Amino acid sequence: MKKRIVILIFSLILVVLTACGSDKPKINEKPYDDKQFLMGTYVQIRIYDDGKKAALKPAFARVKELADKITVNQEGSEIDEINKEAGIKPVKVTDDMYYLLKEAYKYSQDSKGGFDMAIGSITSLWRIGFPDARKPEQSEIDQALKLVNYHEVEFNETDKTVYLKEKGMKLDLGAIAKGYITDEVVKVLKENEVTTAIIDLGGNVYVMGRSPRGDQKEDWTVGIQDPNQARNVILGSIPESNMSLVTSGIYERYLEADGKTYHHLFNPKTGYPFDNDIAGVTIVSKKSIDGDGLSTAVFSMGVKEGMSYVEDLKDTEAIFVTRDDKVYVTSGLKDTFELNKEAGYTMGNDKDLK
Repeated sequence: MKKRIVILIFSLILVVLTACGSDKPKINEKPYDDKQFLMGTYVQIRIYDDGKKAALKPAFARVKELADKITVNQEGSEIDEINKEAGIKPVKVTDDMYYLLKEAYKYSQDSKGGFDMAIGSITSLWRIGFPDARKPEQSEIDQALKLVNYHEVEFNETDKTVYLKEKGMKLDLGAIAKGYITDEVVKVLKENEVTTAIIDLGGNVYVMGRSPRGDQKEDWTVGIQDPNQARNVILGSIPESNMSLVTSGIYERYLEADGKTYHHLFNPKTGYPFDNDIAGVTIVSKKSIDGDGLSTAVFSMGVKEGMSYVEDLKDTEAIFVTRDDKVYVTSGLKDTFELNKEAGYTMGNDKDLK
């Protein structure tokens, strides 16, 4: 009798193990793919799990939902409402917006204002990336700078309200919003049991799972944007899996005025674009919101200080491209970053930064 019980139990275990093994998803080499123009950029999602095409719909719905809340230039967005009520009254916001604003405040603090969530009074003057972009008068910049101060953003945890203390203050989350939205798309895909995908929000890339090639044993090979060329021109690559890669660079949006080129990454202390040795920086991190916030924060520091700052962070790496065509990578990427020799760059020597 005891032998029969043992056999039955053993058979049950085999059934369970077989069932678990059958749950392994089939991964296609050709993905289900959709690309839409949202938030002023192209958003592309590619899903490789067989039978998971339907997950594209809720993923894009989440992008649109959050864009409607966050976009500073959109009438009726939550950010627009906060800016309109600056110096007047606090504004109650959704949980999505409250979380994002608190994260923006954290990066404003950590970067000592190199990233400032209240940069809106400056960005709305220049309007780089829009048809009416212009170089403001110095008097306009001086006046707007008085309103750039993240310390004047007040949070109420109980009521979930946000208040800008000075009339005329403006929030602009353009330097962190896409990172948050990318992370939310990852959540939606996981909720829909997607294991293998690539999410690209115009410079914010997240690679889920592993490449379909080689029985999913290899990481994705992710190209690093050349900051001196149009989008999708690659200067090098690294292998990654379940990681975010965010690139900020002078190539993205710019204005030509008075014989000079002004890019869209603004220094909150001067009211002009950052003017240092960095042409572009790519942050590799587990969460895209971290990569987004950090890419602007370290851009403000220059290569030497930026490299040192990232080296002290956990699970975070960076690739810096300088204006004199040198590439520097943090220690965790030294053995994996592969430079495209035809791109015209050389690897920088860390000793030059000391």
